[in-house]
Amino acid sequence: MTAEPVIDTQHGPTAPEVPPTVRASLSPSRAADFKTCPLLYRFRSIDRLPERPTVEQVRGTLVHAVLERLFDLPAAARTPESAGDLVAPQWDRLVTEQPELSTLFADGDAAGVEGFLRSAAALLEGYFTVEDPRRLEPAEREALISAVVDDELLIRGYLDRLDVAPDGALRVVDYKTGGAPREAFEARALFQLKFYALVLWRTRGVVPRVLRLLYLKDAEVCDYSPDAEELLRFERTVVALWRAIEQATARQDFRPRPSRLCDWCSHQALCPSFGGTPPPFPVARPADPLTDARSRPAVPGADE
Repeated sequence: MTAEPVIDTQHGPTAPEVPPTVRASLSPSRAADFKTCPLLYRFRSIDRLPERPTVEQVRGTLVHAVLERLFDLPAAARTPESAGDLVAPQWDRLVTEQPELSTLFADGDAAGVEGFLRSAAALLEGYFTVEDPRRLEPAEREALISAVVDDELLIRGYLDRLDVAPDGALRVVDYKTGGAPREAFEARALFQLKFYALVLWRTRGVVPRVLRLLYLKDAEVCDYSPDAEELLRFERTVVALWRAIEQATARQDFRPRPSRLCDWCSHQALCPSFGGTPPPFPVARPADPLTDARSRPAVPGADE
């Protein structure tokens, strides 16, 4: 399947000043954390416990970086070969910026690094199966977007890509480096895209025509078309989530919600569902109401 041509016809407006009534912010990742497991939200956003990224997550980061840089090239040069040539330089850049990534491989494990880079290149081959980047001129890439809802909550997140058609229609594109859609993960991914769609609707007055998930590993495309009524319901859901987070914070009561996703959790040793004990609730500290802890996922692949 090849995407239809999309022309860059506009750029997003400068984000308006945040009203003084805004008390907090929420990203799609943190909102999804609370939906999945309130205790996971606490560990990540309140305790801010460190999480060691996995090879799969870092591979997702690398692939996202390559796809972002690919569109810096002239259209005719956006070929599989060019994408492959970007893998090693982007890995070197990431390791320079985040030296801890080098600990994923043992010292001197050149074969491990080489295999990792080859696996990233293989995912890029999946990308070229579902899209032809020579026919695309994205309006925005890795863009931070935000909007205020309910007068008090700033919702925001980073788009992988936003395409704008000649008639002004918007298409939100998200790259997924995990496997083909599975129910639990697809629901989380669509939640994330609806979050972006709500922000775009509230700030630009346009409901995105298409929310597109590109699953690179299996070269599959998942398209979804929301409408204004659905986004209005979704807005109420987001506000209700935030109010539930505020109540849980006031009560210092974030309970675990066991599921299949526990298999990927970094905090099982501290979870009561696995015989652990959470750390003492952090002492209240001055908070920046516009900062949602880890508002941008440390690694794009983390949600996959």
